[in-house]
Amino acid sequence: MNSLCTLSEAFEYSKRDKIEEWIHMFLHDEGDNFELSDGLKLEKRFFIGPIKIPLKLFERCCGPEENIKYKIDEIGFNERVCSIINRYKDGWDMPPLIINYCKGKFVLNDGNHRYEALVRSYITEYYAIVWITDYEDYQRFNTEYNCFI
Repeated sequence: MNSLCTLSEAFEYSKRDKIEEWIHMFLHDEGDNFELSDGLKLEKRFFIGPIKIPLKLFERCCGPEENIKYKIDEIGFNERVCSIINRYKDGWDMPPLIINYCKGKFVLNDGNHRYEALVRSYITEYYAIVWITDYEDYQRFNTEYNCFI
């Protein structure tokens, strides 16, 4: 796996004001989410992070549940989550989650399996990169959630 797809490297890219570059690199590698990468390139975005954020502020949008937006196979989902739990326990420098903030709500865009692994491991907060499109939302986020920054 590419060593640049880690939380530590995300912090390094962020320090150099290149977090957007890291996101696209990650999404085209271990993140395997080309669609999100392409969508983020459609217009100017604000990127914040990585920042440690409570997991209770959002939930998964992908999984085996019937009422979930992106329904996937339960066995495959659980196998991947268990694999992530084991990697994390073994010291994996797990990449941050990628979250959209829009109109006062957080939406998990990338990291549903990682999110579930964290929840099952009783971890209540983890690092995320938050992306925002609207300038008013960006201002609102900075006002309401500056404690995370």
